[in-house]
Amino acid sequence: MADPRALLDLTGKVACITGASSGLGRQAALTLASAGARVVAVARRADALADLAAQIGPSADFVAADIADRDHLNTLCTSIVTPFGAPDILVHAAGVNTRQAADDVTAAGWDQTLALNLSTPFFLSQALVPAMKDKGWGRIVTFASLQTTRAFPGGIAYGASKAGIGQLTRAMAEAWSPHGITANAIGPGFFPTELTQAVFDDDSRAARNAAQTCIGRNGRLDDMDGPLLFLCSEASAYVTGQVLMVDGGFTAK
Repeated sequence: MADPRALLDLTGKVACITGASSGLGRQAALTLASAGARVVAVARRADALADLAAQIGPSADFVAADIADRDHLNTLCTSIVTPFGAPDILVHAAGVNTRQAADDVTAAGWDQTLALNLSTPFFLSQALVPAMKDKGWGRIVTFASLQTTRAFPGGIAYGASKAGIGQLTRAMAEAWSPHGITANAIGPGFFPTELTQAVFDDDSRAARNAAQTCIGRNGRLDDMDGPLLFLCSEASAYVTGQVLMVDGGFTAK
């Protein structure tokens, strides 16, 4: 029997993480680097990315870009593969939530949300999958949400995009898993990130959210480490097309 610890070893793998300048994306970059992967961090804020790369060391590089700009997708992909070669692992952590009520949703807000949260994970994956096919191995992990299956106030555009992630995950698995590429999603509960700052700034609201979980607390960034590493490694070789809820049991109640 092989050493079970080897299943989680990412030595020799290259991981690309979008939305890596903060929150769960930054945590993902740190986690995968700690497991041995060489990491390419992608986001818009070059200063935050530079700080992250400096913290990780020579096994990290970064690309500052607007990943939702589809006209420059080829340029983005060239920048991603330049430091260490084509990624074996692609983590889509970038996202936006305009929090516009249904009656107030604007075309611009809707388009921005769908472009970054749903369209970009597909088209970036599509562009980077050929190299994974050539290797016969790849991992695609996208971030779903509580709103993949639940309706929240002010979340109609965001919820639509995250519901789409659930089906996108299944469809990518159907298309690409025969080539050794798994596609899965993680659905976080309430974690302290820039996207949820308004929630955590309201102590009573944060407490209500914690009370709705089975565990009785909101998430900590390191609660994501194990599930993410599982889905990015050989440990999940026979897991694909799934949405793993990492929410303390919020959706179980």
